Formats: sequence, structure tokens, C-alpha cells
Amino acid sequence: MANFLINRTLKSIPNLNLITTALSSRTRQFTSAAAAAEQPQSDGGESSSSFAFSSDAQDSIHIKPSSSVSKRETASSSVTMPMSFMTGSVVGKRFYNQVTTRKADDGNGWSVMLDYRTLKTPSKRPLKLPTLGLAKAIAAEWEYQETDGIRPFTMPLMKLACTALERVPITRHKVIEYLINRFNQDLVFCRAPDDNELTSDIHERQVEKIDPLLDWLESEFGFKPVIYSSFFGGKQEDGLLKAVETLLKKTDECELAAIDAIAGAAHSLTIALGLFRGKLQIEEAIELIRLEEDFQVDKWGLVEGGHDVDIADLKVQIASAAVFLGLSRRI
Repeated sequence: MANFLINRTLKSIPNLNLITTALSSRTRQFTSAAAAAEQPQSDGGESSSSFAFSSDAQDSIHIKPSSSVSKRETASSSVTMPMSFMTGSVVGKRFYNQVTTRKADDGNGWSVMLDYRTLKTPSKRPLKLPTLGLAKAIAAEWEYQETDGIRPFTMPLMKLACTALERVPITRHKVIEYLINRFNQDLVFCRAPDDNELTSDIHERQVEKIDPLLDWLESEFGFKPVIYSSFFGGKQEDGLLKAVETLLKKTDECELAAIDAIAGAAHSLTIALGLFRGKLQIEEAIELIRLEEDFQVDKWGLVEGGHDVDIADLKVQIASAAVFLGLSRRI
């Protein structure tokens, strides 16, 4: 579902050839229902009503009238969503008819409108997105929700946007520190032994597929990465660690959120940086992540309901983060 929404969204957004090429194997026509036209305002005189999240434990959607206007006029002036939205539960029923996009009230960024309500972050701040393309993509996720319930797990771009706007600004230092600490155990640095008949074949595949990425990493940062065969990892040169850390510190909130999401799904900051810098396309990244597991699948067969589900989940995680990264950039 998430891949379907992402791919259809890309078709409605111009100047995104790089992303649409990466997703060409699964591209479908997308016509976003989001439009830039502003919905009529309520009689209360406010520029827009607001849609937000609540820390309430219950999984219902509450409509809270404003105290400054009569109950009849503001029966749906604001909507509060339970925090279970961020955990993957099915939340309430669809309570809106039309989803549109509009310029933010302060002119800085773009907003998503559910009917006449402005979509907000979990802390009830306006969800101001850096580009119209990203706003339309998130609007499409809301538009394609079913009437019987809102399913957050089909809205990866919305969750990434909330992470970028809410969590990254206050945890930026910790996010970068965690990524650097895990860099020594990066997936692409671990190499199967070549002197064992059980692992020699996978070693050859790793050399063929991963070495070009390692060569790129060396040319990009000026330090040759250390390859190891231990499950406990190795130790990269301090110069390489410092160079990567410097790059991460220069990223904006959306970029860092996407890099962190990709690195977490891939168990590899190198693959995340490859996508970030344009060295890798989405399918290439997924192939590298699944290199060893696909080798075993080729040898022993695929377990239905196991391997296929893992593959689909990985594709959603990597593709959604890569698309979020591309859409958040001002061209």
C-alpha cells in the first residue's frame, strides 16, 4: 500500500526523474487528490482549523470546540488524534472528505488541509513542509485512507515528516552520535571469509557487488575503509569517522531523518550515504542489503510468509525514506 501511494505520487510531481527512475520497476500512474486551492474558512474568523494528535490513551478521534466561538459554529473546529497514530494502530474512522495543499500561513513552506482543518504534528505545531511535492505526497497518503479506519502504517512519509520536524531538532546530536558509533559495525564492512568452502561463494558476490561502493566511499571521504570478517566488527580510521560526522552535521532535518531511517533499515550508514549522495538507486541499495540473504534464498529456496514479507517491508522502508529525501529538497 505504501509503495503504491509513493509511486503514484511521483507521477504527479515534475522534475523528479532521478526518483522515478529508481522506482521504475514498480511505477504506476499517480494523480494526487491534493490541490492547492484553499478550502472555505469557518465562520469563527480563524484562518484555518487544526488537526492534531493527542496523548490520550484511547484510540478514538475527538472533536474539540473552541471556547471563543459558539458550539454550533465550531462543532468541528479542531480534531485531536490519539498518539497511537505513531505506533501503527488503526485509528478511528476517516472523518474528512477532501484533502488539499496550500501555502503555509506565514508563507514559509506548505501545509496539508483535511477539509478546512490544518494538519499538525503530534505536539500540535503546524506541519509545515519544505516543498509542494512533499506536501502533495503526504496529502495523497491521507486521501487514500479507507472510510473504516485511518491506517498509519500506510503513511510512511507522514511519519518521516513528523520525525524530521519534531524529533530531529531536539535529538540531532544524539542521532549523529548513534550513527557514528554504529558505523564501525556497518553491514558493508563485514566480509565472509574466502578460505572456507561454505563462504567462498558469498565472498565472491560481496567483492563483485560491494567493492564498488567501498571504492566510492574512499574517493568521497579520502580514507580507505577497513574490511573485517568478525561478527564483533572492526575499527575504522578516525579520519573517516570524522569526515562522515562532518557531513552529517551539514544536513538539514529532513535529510538527517531520511539518512537515519535508511541506515536503521539497512544496518548500514554507508548505504544510506550512497542514496543520499546519488551513488545508489533504491533497487541497488536493496540488493546490497539483502545480498547474503538472497544468496541463501537462491540456494535453499524462499519461505512464503517469511522472506517475501521481509522483502516487501524492506522495500517500503528504503523506498519511502529515499522518496522523502528527494521530495524534501528544494529544486
